[in-house]
Amino acid sequence: MAVIQIPDEQAELLKQRAAAQGLTLEAWLRQIADSSITASPKPFKNSRGLLAEFGPAPSAEEIDEARRQVWGWAQKDQ
Repeated sequence: MAVIQIPDEQAELLKQRAAAQGLTLEAWLRQIADSSITASPKPFKNSRGLLAEFGPAPSAEEIDEARRQVWGWAQKDQ
């Protein structure tokens, strides 16, 4: 068993939070500890995966065509 020392005021606030859930302080802290140990962390999405739901990016040719259609731009060959 571990003992953690905290100020009396903070201990009282924690007891009140536990009581609000119908638990003793020890049971409430045990519940918190158990849930944080057994909970699997959510995987991080990298920047590449954030937009994956929208499908592949348009090609340069598709972008040029869309510009011509919308703005009437005539792209010169480079």
